[in-house]
Amino acid sequence: MKPQLPTIALLVLAQGGIAFAESSGSEGAVPYDPVEQMTLSFIFHIDDGMAEQDVFYEKVPGSGEVFRPTAATRDMDAPLYAPAVEVPHNFLDTFDTGPYPKGPALGLTLGEWFAAEGHGTYVCKDGTGKLDLQFSHLVPNGVYTIWHDFMVWPPTDPFIGTYDLPFGARDGSENEFVADASGSARFERTITPCLQLTGEHLVADLALAWHSNGKTYGPLPGEFSTVTHVQMYVTLPPRTGL
Repeated sequence: MKPQLPTIALLVLAQGGIAFAESSGSEGAVPYDPVEQMTLSFIFHIDDGMAEQDVFYEKVPGSGEVFRPTAATRDMDAPLYAPAVEVPHNFLDTFDTGPYPKGPALGLTLGEWFAAEGHGTYVCKDGTGKLDLQFSHLVPNGVYTIWHDFMVWPPTDPFIGTYDLPFGARDGSENEFVADASGSARFERTITPCLQLTGEHLVADLALAWHSNGKTYGPLPGEFSTVTHVQMYVTLPPRTGL
């Protein structure tokens, strides 16, 4: 008669930083990443030396032409507009600022756009991630979504864009929230599995997008620049061990 193997509840491989939950031998091991815990502070594109991507201002009032704001744009009272046509993201080309044909007014100024703040925490443990974010000075009563984005790094030339996943459920049912009348909001979610962090070939981040038409698009962000406007983002650090 074959001897019965003892039940192993948990085996930790210290060198690899991997934990395995095991049953009595009838099921395979389930690996978990090491515990990750971080503080997150959202920034604007101009904080990374780029032009703002999804809001535009009119350099010459009445010209019908709008431009992406840069760090050199000083008129905080300038009204913001969407372009009349979709303008794809082009983060790494600081000269791709316009002009573009002017579309509808967005109902806020450049100063109000840059007044937004966002910070929070993220913890991943035993395959479950917990995100707790707090925002202030957003668009009052604005409809927002959170996105888990990836970008090839080093970047391609020409730039091929980002891969945008809704935070949480793939159908976009967990990534939406609405700011209150003062522009404040809290976003708390628990997800399984944990977020994929920055790796060897991909930079990962969380992005905050405002929907100026008040609509969301499930698994898709919607058309950037015309109806979907990334306001802030935070780059996720490299995963443990890199």
